[in-house]
Amino acid sequence: MLLFVLIQTLFVSSVPSRPVTPEAPATLSERFQPPAGFERTSGPDGSFAPWLRSLPLLPKDSPVLLHTGEPKYRQDVHAAVVDISVGKKDLQQCADAVMRLRAEYLSANGQADAIAFNFTNGFKAEWRRWRTGERIKVVGNTCSWVKSAAVNNSHDELMRYLEKVFTYAGTLSLEHELKPCANSPIAPGDVFIHGGSPGHAMLVVDVAIHPDGRQAFLLAQSYMPAQQIHLVKNLRKPTLGAWFVLNDGEKLYTPEWTFSWSERRRW
Repeated sequence: MLLFVLIQTLFVSSVPSRPVTPEAPATLSERFQPPAGFERTSGPDGSFAPWLRSLPLLPKDSPVLLHTGEPKYRQDVHAAVVDISVGKKDLQQCADAVMRLRAEYLSANGQADAIAFNFTNGFKAEWRRWRTGERIKVVGNTCSWVKSAAVNNSHDELMRYLEKVFTYAGTLSLEHELKPCANSPIAPGDVFIHGGSPGHAMLVVDVAIHPDGRQAFLLAQSYMPAQQIHLVKNLRKPTLGAWFVLNDGEKLYTPEWTFSWSERRRW
């Protein structure tokens, strides 16, 4: 018995171990190539388009997790998960995810003073005031600024500001804040949005054009309850993977919501 164990030990130790080669981090544009015949549209340096295309993605086959750390009840709708925090509260849902990405872009590109979102009651919540120590006092349906904290321009403080925004803003307020653009060519940063309770909002994160004029695009979303931002699959046309084609069909059919083509808006 002792001889058998010795021989087995020698055999196992002589087998070379398989090297572990973790997947290199990928960006959105690296992982998702346009459909055959399509080419990505160009965007000015520093614009929303190249920033969205550079979004970091979690490794392939990563599940979508809820704010609790538990997996989303549906794992068949996403093509990739964006490597960005969701928080510990049930706040960063659909419209909130759109606002989060917009705020992160503005902050990263030297436009922090432009970070501002309207509450559902119309109150304008501005990051430039929040970071100087002002806070928003909410009494019933009335909001006001109150100086009650120290100056703080950190990213952690930006997240605390956004939590306040997520609490009092949503699809209704964001829909009113954005401008209709359904008659214009689609562009990264456009938002398909249906205001209401429930409502939904999805962000166009990439666009590619075919020589015949067709426009393909990728969509990102969060959902209810709050969950990691993810790119969705085109379940109706699996050959397109995660790409959708503008005005292909009567409506835009996404895995968890159906939009009218007219429900497209932009900043």
